[in-house]
Amino acid sequence: MKIYYYVHTGHRIGLDRFRRAVAIINSLGDVNITLLCSDFRIAQVAKDFGIKSSVGVDVVRNIPQIALHGDKLIFDSEEANPIMLDDMRNYFSTFIRISDHENDKKEEKEFLISPYLHGEGICNAYAIHDTFFQEEEMKNIKISFFFGDDDYEKDIEKYVSLIEDLNADLQLGFYYFLDYEESLKKRFPNHYEFDAYEEMIKKSEILLTASPQAVLESLACGGKPIYFQREDYSTNFNELFKNLNVPVVENLDVNQLSQVLQTISKQNYVKPTQYGNKIANFIKETLAL
Repeated sequence: MKIYYYVHTGHRIGLDRFRRAVAIINSLGDVNITLLCSDFRIAQVAKDFGIKSSVGVDVVRNIPQIALHGDKLIFDSEEANPIMLDDMRNYFSTFIRISDHENDKKEEKEFLISPYLHGEGICNAYAIHDTFFQEEEMKNIKISFFFGDDDYEKDIEKYVSLIEDLNADLQLGFYYFLDYEESLKKRFPNHYEFDAYEEMIKKSEILLTASPQAVLESLACGGKPIYFQREDYSTNFNELFKNLNVPVVENLDVNQLSQVLQTISKQNYVKPTQYGNKIANFIKETLAL
């Protein structure tokens, strides 16, 4: 009987769930767990994030080609419809689902990890890697812009003119096109490659980002994140960000962004809770480890 962790990744969905998976798997220590990614590219470099075993499965329907009936699964994706989810609850001996929906509910034969829900079989928490809670580094980057790890439609080009007066540094994403990266670098005073992401997060005083996970990581290490709500992204995190006093700018409205930046020194950000041990203990107890 094996333990698997499936995470939805890709050039149209980004790596937020992957970064969350890294935080959770690392918190589990020496537990033997295999990460299943819906994208082969990130599965090949997952070892650079401390993941010992990872496999690309292309689509969620391919999970049974790797996992056997009776195995255990942690599932972080919104690809599956209710019928598929019910099939997985019956296929796996233990099924843990990660949810970001405020109005979600726990079904039979499953366990939940959620920042909103409470109750039996539910771990009320959100995942941030412990490294972001370590001693704060000098914030020597005034403002950084991280759109996300995915920009298949090259949307950043639409917004550069709106933010270039901020003199912000650019954090490049994982799934950007090579020619696109080169053109973007010319539009910003400084840039950071993909592997400098953690350093950028820790050293940025202000982070403008469309990545919910980057918002949480920035908060954890004492930064001042501003969340840019993309039209193609879910609004599931907005209630959590409201509770953490994180400003949310809709569609990078330049006037709204200007107002937020003018008052950001007075913004009463809430330090996120370090839930690593809580999530790890919940998973270990649920999986009977």
